[in-house]
Amino acid sequence: MRRLFGTDGVRGLANGELLTPELAVAVSASAARVLAAHDRSHRPVAVVGRDPRASGEMLEAAVVAGLTSAGADAVLVGVLPTPAVAYLVAEQGADLGVMISASHNPMPDNGIKLFAAGGQKLPDEVELEIEAGLTQPAIRPTGAAVGRVRSLPDAIARYGAHLVAATPVSLAGLRVVVDCAHGAASEAAPEAYAKAGADVIALNAAPDGLNINDGVGSTHLGPLREAVVAHGADLGIAHDGDADRCLAVDARGADVDGDHIMAVLAVAMRDAGELVDDTLVATVMSNLGLHLAMREQGITLRTTGVGDRYVLEDLRKGGYSLGGEQSGHVVLPRHATTGDGLLTAMRLMARMVRTGSSLADLAGVMTSLPQVLINVPVGDKATVAASEAVRVAVSEAEAALGDTGRVLLRPSGTEQLVRVMVEAPTSETAQRTATSLAEVVAAAS
Repeated sequence: MRRLFGTDGVRGLANGELLTPELAVAVSASAARVLAAHDRSHRPVAVVGRDPRASGEMLEAAVVAGLTSAGADAVLVGVLPTPAVAYLVAEQGADLGVMISASHNPMPDNGIKLFAAGGQKLPDEVELEIEAGLTQPAIRPTGAAVGRVRSLPDAIARYGAHLVAATPVSLAGLRVVVDCAHGAASEAAPEAYAKAGADVIALNAAPDGLNINDGVGSTHLGPLREAVVAHGADLGIAHDGDADRCLAVDARGADVDGDHIMAVLAVAMRDAGELVDDTLVATVMSNLGLHLAMREQGITLRTTGVGDRYVLEDLRKGGYSLGGEQSGHVVLPRHATTGDGLLTAMRLMARMVRTGSSLADLAGVMTSLPQVLINVPVGDKATVAASEAVRVAVSEAEAALGDTGRVLLRPSGTEQLVRVMVEAPTSETAQRTATSLAEVVAAAS
């Protein structure tokens, strides 16, 4: 049986073959029992939040039923960003957090993400315990031992106060357009930015349960670009459905991706003495331009495998203070236990205020090299990626590019694909090199 939990919880088509209400009941009940077994000193408490997609209402009811049937209390915080749920787990002293969201995925999908005490991601061994518990008989509590349900009506205000406290300066004087993707940040983001002093124009902040991520948000920056220019704003911020990501647009409508945002924040934190060991943690997918920019700034760039889980692991292991992904998933461990798109945006705006610089000028610390990614379907991804012919071709390409480019070839984590990524000084060189390598990979299949 394949593992139920992926790198970011359980995700699939809501009410489809995998992500059913029955599964939501079973997973949450098993999680409550595992927590109770680890600590019998008190009744477990779980914070439960969701994004606004329609299926979240159904799954929230199922999660609450599972938790309470296993003797855990449920604290409902309603529609909130994923990082807000993680924060409230710690703030409320809860034992568990459950976020119902499929992030940037289309509306029909949904997911269940679990947080441990303190708002941390669950360790692999605890996830395995929860999975094992799905098939084991359990004693159901009765009477007063059944879990209770309560709401936290000021959850958004609590989270917003935390964000403002983590923002070192007032954002007064900045005009920002925020694309909320009709998602979990639709109320929280405009409110937090305004409380920090910014002049806020909210875009796509009217969720109806069906329109989340529909041509808007961090995966579709077109509407934000147009709105920033039309309103004469200083910048635009784009979130995904659960707001753990942040991408930006400068005043001219040019995109500012996660690599550029990390570069800006790394320099800001280095200047403020907040960048532990002058080190930034990013994944192997970050652009070579980020490596070059950080080297020029005297900042060490550590790389991990693809996925925020690996970034978080490296941050914790080294005690570092900044990490993230090109997608805009940025982690600031001093203030958050997971990627927080709103926190990232507020720190980015604070840097603009402190320096008096435009976002375009700040982002200019890094120049992205042209990047080409080709996904090659193969029969056996591991065998093909490790073949001698592919190894030789990669070595020859790397030798030809030298220090001016980079080759990354890796098997997909979820499909029978080998991903070929090439960065080079020109688009033509990147395309030519990637195409040549893709042909070698296909021939080796």
